[in-house]
Amino acid sequence: MTYERFAHVYDFLMGDAPYEEWMDFFQRHAANLSGKGVLDLACGTGEFTWRLAEAGWHVTGVDLSDDMLFVAQQKAAAKNLSIPLFQQDMRELEGLESFDAITIFCDSLNYLTEEEDVKRTFQSAEKHLKPGGLFLFDVHSLFKMRHVFKDGTFTAVDEVVSYIWNCFDGEKPDSIEHELTFFARDEKADLYERFDELHTQRTFAPGQYETWLQEAGFTNIETTADFTEHPPGEESQRIFFVCRKAEAAIRA
Repeated sequence: MTYERFAHVYDFLMGDAPYEEWMDFFQRHAANLSGKGVLDLACGTGEFTWRLAEAGWHVTGVDLSDDMLFVAQQKAAAKNLSIPLFQQDMRELEGLESFDAITIFCDSLNYLTEEEDVKRTFQSAEKHLKPGGLFLFDVHSLFKMRHVFKDGTFTAVDEVVSYIWNCFDGEKPDSIEHELTFFARDEKADLYERFDELHTQRTFAPGQYETWLQEAGFTNIETTADFTEHPPGEESQRIFFVCRKAEAAIRA
Protein backbone atom coordinates (compact mmCIF):
# COMPACT_ATOMS: atom_id res chain seq x y z
CA MET A 1 0.00 0.00 0.00
CA THR A 2 1.29 3.49 -0.85
CA TYR A 3 0.11 6.67 0.84
CA GLU A 4 0.36 9.05 -2.15
CA ARG A 5 -0.94 12.49 -1.09
CA PHE A 6 -1.67 11.20 2.40
CA ALA A 7 2.06 11.51 3.16
CA HIS A 8 1.80 15.29 3.13
CA VAL A 9 -0.89 15.43 5.82
CA TYR A 10 0.19 12.36 7.79
CA ASP A 11 2.14 14.32 10.38
CA PHE A 12 -0.84 16.56 11.01
CA LEU A 13 -3.05 13.51 11.56
CA MET A 14 -0.41 12.05 13.90
CA GLY A 15 0.23 15.31 15.76
CA ASP A 16 -0.65 13.77 19.13
CA ALA A 17 1.04 10.42 18.50
CA PRO A 18 3.17 9.30 21.48
CA TYR A 19 6.53 9.08 19.70
CA GLU A 20 8.45 9.77 22.91
CA GLU A 21 6.68 6.85 24.58
CA TRP A 22 7.69 4.58 21.70
CA MET A 23 11.25 5.80 22.17
CA ASP A 24 11.16 5.15 25.92
CA PHE A 25 9.75 1.67 25.31
CA PHE A 26 12.44 0.89 22.77
CA GLN A 27 15.28 2.24 24.91
CA ARG A 28 14.17 0.21 27.92
CA HIS A 29 14.26 -3.04 26.01
CA ALA A 30 17.27 -2.34 23.81
CA ALA A 31 19.55 -1.00 26.54
CA ASN A 32 21.62 -4.19 26.79
CA LEU A 33 22.12 -4.81 23.08
CA SER A 34 25.77 -5.23 22.12
CA GLY A 35 25.35 -3.24 18.89
CA LYS A 36 23.53 -0.09 17.78
CA GLY A 37 22.16 -1.06 14.37
CA VAL A 38 18.37 -0.63 14.04
CA LEU A 39 16.06 -1.24 11.11
CA ASP A 40 12.86 0.79 11.36
CA LEU A 41 10.28 -0.91 9.14
CA ALA A 42 7.27 1.02 7.84
CA CYS A 43 9.10 4.14 8.95
CA GLY A 44 6.63 6.47 7.26
CA THR A 45 7.64 10.12 7.47
CA GLY A 46 10.50 9.26 9.82
CA GLU A 47 9.21 10.72 13.09
CA PHE A 48 10.39 7.72 15.10
CA THR A 49 13.38 7.12 12.82
CA TRP A 50 15.04 10.47 13.39
CA ARG A 51 14.51 10.14 17.13
CA LEU A 52 16.46 6.88 17.04
CA ALA A 53 19.26 8.60 15.11
CA GLU A 54 19.41 11.53 17.52
CA ALA A 55 19.63 9.05 20.41
CA GLY A 56 22.78 7.53 18.89
CA TRP A 57 21.36 4.51 17.11
CA HIS A 58 22.65 3.63 13.64
CA VAL A 59 19.23 3.51 12.07
CA THR A 60 18.04 2.52 8.59
CA GLY A 61 14.48 3.28 7.49
CA VAL A 62 12.32 1.23 5.12
CA ASP A 63 8.88 2.11 3.79
CA LEU A 64 6.74 1.08 0.86
CA SER A 65 5.81 4.67 -0.03
CA ASP A 66 8.16 6.96 -1.95
CA ASP A 67 6.10 9.93 -0.78
CA MET A 68 6.58 9.00 2.87
CA LEU A 69 10.31 8.50 2.36
CA PHE A 70 10.61 11.87 0.63
CA VAL A 71 9.16 13.57 3.72
CA ALA A 72 11.43 11.48 5.98
CA GLN A 73 14.49 12.50 3.96
CA GLN A 74 13.56 16.17 4.25
CA LYS A 75 13.29 15.83 8.04
CA ALA A 76 16.63 14.08 8.31
CA ALA A 77 18.32 16.74 6.19
CA ALA A 78 16.80 19.55 8.27
CA LYS A 79 18.24 17.93 11.40
CA ASN A 80 21.63 17.24 9.77
CA LEU A 81 21.14 13.51 10.21
CA SER A 82 22.40 10.87 7.83
CA ILE A 83 19.74 8.14 7.68
CA PRO A 84 19.76 5.50 4.92
CA LEU A 85 16.22 5.18 3.58
CA PHE A 86 14.99 2.43 1.26
CA GLN A 87 11.74 1.94 -0.62
CA GLN A 88 10.97 -1.73 0.01
CA ASP A 89 8.17 -4.05 1.05
CA MET A 90 8.73 -5.29 4.61
CA ARG A 91 7.46 -8.70 3.53
CA GLU A 92 10.31 -9.03 1.03
CA LEU A 93 13.39 -7.21 2.28
CA GLU A 94 16.41 -7.44 -0.01
CA GLY A 95 20.03 -6.32 -0.02
CA LEU A 96 20.11 -5.08 3.56
CA GLU A 97 22.64 -5.89 6.26
CA SER A 98 21.84 -7.63 9.54
CA PHE A 99 20.68 -5.51 12.47
CA ASP A 100 20.77 -5.63 16.24
CA ALA A 101 17.10 -4.60 16.46
CA ILE A 102 14.13 -4.25 14.14
CA THR A 103 11.04 -2.18 14.90
CA ILE A 104 7.54 -1.90 13.42
CA PHE A 105 5.77 0.64 15.59
CA CYS A 106 2.68 2.82 15.26
CA ASP A 107 0.42 -0.18 14.43
CA SER A 108 1.93 -0.37 10.93
CA LEU A 109 1.73 -4.16 11.00
CA ASN A 110 -2.07 -3.86 11.11
CA TYR A 111 -2.03 -2.74 7.48
CA LEU A 112 -1.26 -6.34 6.54
CA THR A 113 -4.70 -7.88 6.34
CA GLU A 114 -3.70 -11.35 5.16
CA GLU A 115 -2.36 -13.90 7.64
CA GLU A 116 0.32 -15.02 5.19
CA ASP A 117 1.64 -11.47 4.84
CA VAL A 118 2.11 -11.16 8.60
CA LYS A 119 3.98 -14.47 8.62
CA ARG A 120 6.20 -13.37 5.74
CA THR A 121 7.02 -10.13 7.54
CA PHE A 122 8.06 -12.03 10.67
CA GLN A 123 10.23 -14.33 8.55
CA SER A 124 11.77 -11.35 6.77
CA ALA A 125 12.55 -9.63 10.07
CA GLU A 126 14.11 -12.79 11.50
CA LYS A 127 16.31 -13.12 8.44
CA HIS A 128 17.68 -9.59 8.86
CA LEU A 129 18.44 -9.79 12.58
CA LYS A 130 21.74 -10.79 14.07
CA PRO A 131 21.62 -13.85 16.37
CA GLY A 132 20.12 -12.71 19.64
CA GLY A 133 18.75 -9.55 18.03
CA LEU A 134 15.51 -7.91 19.17
CA PHE A 135 12.27 -7.61 17.22
CA LEU A 136 9.79 -5.07 18.63
CA PHE A 137 6.38 -4.10 17.28
CA ASP A 138 2.90 -3.06 18.36
CA VAL A 139 -0.60 -3.72 17.06
CA HIS A 140 -4.13 -2.60 17.80
CA SER A 141 -5.90 -4.87 20.26
CA LEU A 142 -9.07 -6.76 19.47
CA PHE A 143 -10.82 -4.52 22.00
CA LYS A 144 -9.78 -1.38 20.15
CA MET A 145 -10.93 -2.70 16.80
CA ARG A 146 -14.28 -3.91 18.14
CA HIS A 147 -15.15 -1.16 20.63
CA VAL A 148 -13.14 1.99 19.84
CA PHE A 149 -12.80 2.09 16.07
CA LYS A 150 -16.00 0.27 15.04
CA ASP A 151 -18.60 2.81 13.84
CA GLY A 152 -16.43 5.60 15.24
CA THR A 153 -16.13 9.11 13.84
CA PHE A 154 -13.20 11.43 14.53
CA THR A 155 -12.81 15.01 13.34
CA ALA A 156 -10.36 17.89 13.50
CA VAL A 157 -10.61 21.47 12.26
CA ASP A 158 -7.51 23.52 11.61
CA GLU A 159 -6.53 26.40 9.33
CA VAL A 160 -4.02 24.18 7.50
CA VAL A 161 -5.74 20.77 7.41
CA SER A 162 -9.15 19.58 8.53
CA TYR A 163 -10.45 16.03 8.33
CA ILE A 164 -13.39 13.73 8.90
CA TRP A 165 -12.43 10.15 9.82
CA ASN A 166 -15.12 7.45 9.77
CA CYS A 167 -14.52 3.83 10.74
CA PHE A 168 -16.48 0.82 9.53
CA ASP A 169 -16.27 -2.95 9.81
CA GLY A 170 -14.02 -4.44 7.15
CA GLU A 171 -14.67 -7.54 5.09
CA LYS A 172 -12.28 -9.72 7.09
CA PRO A 173 -12.70 -10.64 10.77
CA ASP A 174 -11.43 -7.98 13.17
CA SER A 175 -10.66 -5.53 10.38
CA ILE A 176 -11.63 -1.87 10.10
CA GLU A 177 -11.92 0.41 7.09
CA HIS A 178 -10.80 3.95 7.80
CA GLU A 179 -12.55 6.39 5.47
CA LEU A 180 -10.74 9.73 5.61
CA THR A 181 -11.75 12.99 3.98
CA PHE A 182 -9.19 15.80 4.11
CA PHE A 183 -9.49 19.51 3.39
CA ALA A 184 -5.96 20.83 2.92
CA ARG A 185 -5.20 24.52 2.45
CA ASP A 186 -3.51 25.55 -0.79
CA GLU A 187 -1.97 28.91 0.10
CA LYS A 188 -1.08 29.81 -3.48
CA ALA A 189 -4.62 29.30 -4.73
CA ASP A 190 -6.13 30.57 -1.46
CA LEU A 191 -8.52 27.65 -1.20
CA TYR A 192 -9.00 24.27 0.48
CA GLU A 193 -8.60 21.16 -1.63
CA ARG A 194 -10.50 18.01 -0.74
CA PHE A 195 -9.09 14.53 -1.15
CA ASP A 196 -10.17 11.14 0.18
CA GLU A 197 -8.30 8.10 1.46
CA LEU A 198 -9.43 4.60 2.36
CA HIS A 199 -7.19 2.55 4.65
CA THR A 200 -7.86 -0.95 5.95
CA GLN A 201 -6.35 -2.45 9.09
CA ARG A 202 -6.73 -5.86 10.66
CA THR A 203 -5.54 -7.36 13.91
CA PHE A 204 -5.30 -10.84 15.43
CA ALA A 205 -5.31 -12.31 18.92
CA PRO A 206 -1.99 -11.99 20.80
CA GLY A 207 -1.68 -15.78 20.94
CA GLN A 208 -1.88 -15.96 17.16
CA TYR A 209 0.95 -13.46 16.76
CA GLU A 210 3.00 -15.45 19.27
CA THR A 211 2.50 -18.66 17.30
CA TRP A 212 3.63 -17.01 14.07
CA LEU A 213 6.66 -15.51 15.82
CA GLN A 214 7.68 -18.91 17.15
CA GLU A 215 7.27 -20.45 13.71
CA ALA A 216 9.54 -17.74 12.29
CA GLY A 217 12.29 -18.64 14.79
CA PHE A 218 11.78 -16.09 17.57
CA THR A 219 12.15 -16.90 21.25
CA ASN A 220 11.62 -15.19 24.63
CA ILE A 221 8.42 -13.56 23.43
CA GLU A 222 7.13 -10.87 25.81
CA THR A 223 3.65 -9.38 25.41
CA THR A 224 2.69 -6.15 27.17
CA ALA A 225 0.13 -3.39 26.71
CA ASP A 226 -0.15 0.36 26.31
CA PHE A 227 3.56 1.24 26.73
CA THR A 228 3.77 -0.47 30.13
CA GLU A 229 5.45 -3.67 31.25
CA HIS A 230 2.11 -5.15 32.29
CA PRO A 231 0.40 -7.96 30.37
CA PRO A 232 -2.61 -7.06 28.22
CA GLY A 233 -5.99 -6.75 29.91
CA GLU A 234 -9.49 -7.01 28.51
CA GLU A 235 -9.60 -3.31 27.60
CA SER A 236 -5.97 -2.77 26.57
CA GLN A 237 -5.77 -0.87 23.29
CA ARG A 238 -2.22 -1.27 22.04
CA ILE A 239 -0.38 -4.60 22.35
CA PHE A 240 3.42 -4.69 22.32
CA PHE A 241 5.64 -7.62 21.41
CA VAL A 242 9.34 -7.96 22.19
CA CYS A 243 11.17 -11.12 21.13
CA ARG A 244 14.60 -12.36 20.15
CA LYS A 245 16.06 -14.17 17.24
CA ALA A 246 17.52 -17.43 18.47
CA GLU A 247 21.24 -17.40 19.18
CA ALA A 248 23.45 -19.19 16.65
CA ALA A 249 23.87 -22.87 17.40
CA ILE A 250 27.11 -23.73 19.15
CA ARG A 251 29.19 -26.07 17.03
CA ALA A 252 31.37 -28.77 18.57
